[in-house]
Amino acid sequence: MAARRRKKAVAFPGGVAVVTDSTASLSAADAEREGVAVVPLSVIVGADAYTEGVDASAEIIAAALKDFVPVSTSRPNPDEFAEVYERLAAEGATSIVSVHLSSRMSGTLDSAMLAAKRSPVPVSVVDSRQVGLATGFAAGLAARARGADVAPETVAEVARTAGAGSTALIYVDTLEYLRRGGRVNALGALIGSALAVKPILTITDGLVVPLEKVRTSGKAIARIETLAAEAAEGLDAYDIGVQHLANEPVARQLADRLAQRLERDDVPVDEVGAVIGAHVGPGTVAVTITPH
Repeated sequence: MAARRRKKAVAFPGGVAVVTDSTASLSAADAEREGVAVVPLSVIVGADAYTEGVDASAEIIAAALKDFVPVSTSRPNPDEFAEVYERLAAEGATSIVSVHLSSRMSGTLDSAMLAAKRSPVPVSVVDSRQVGLATGFAAGLAARARGADVAPETVAEVARTAGAGSTALIYVDTLEYLRRGGRVNALGALIGSALAVKPILTITDGLVVPLEKVRTSGKAIARIETLAAEAAEGLDAYDIGVQHLANEPVARQLADRLAQRLERDDVPVDEVGAVIGAHVGPGTVAVTITPH
């Protein structure tokens, strides 16, 4: 998660625990610092199952996709969420805010809602209507919003508002991987491939949708830089980060240009997680901006 450096958070300020899922792109250090529990999704590569954040690396996913090895993803089941909720309650949480990727792209939220019914403490399940860093930023902002006089409902609303206000700009080399996962219309994938169009995607109302089409990858990255700068300019405070899959040099160049343009010390760069990587494919570069 690309956020300002902070001291390690006190566990359960105001009695509220915050939970998210592994697609939120929180590293173990980020999650510990923000005081957020992470429930992992799974990735199946060929006949082998991996756990995101444990043994499922982006490198494994990129190699498998390039070699045409079948790759699929799987949501956590309700029991996995229930175990986390029960553990947090046993550790002293009196309520939980559970922030997850868009319900229109995964059944993860459904699992969380089923588990919430069995939780020993109240659980507010939040659909971020986003995926990746935007979900992570929303969870982090929720964690920072906690306090002795802050109601769990207020914490949940902070996450919901962060998701709604986020801008995600995504460049993919091909729409084929999204098409395989049912994330875009098959006709859109066909047109993109046939015309050698390089699509810029965004997330609207919880779905990945086309934003613009350009003819070359260089023009696509330049356009994302402009759109990201426009989204950030005028905001008093925001989190920003660049992610990629097997495209680090381009991602770092983009981050450096954005840092200079936005007059920031730096814009963090990270490789996407295995689950997102399985759907967007190698070559992907994305920028996320979340106001706060």
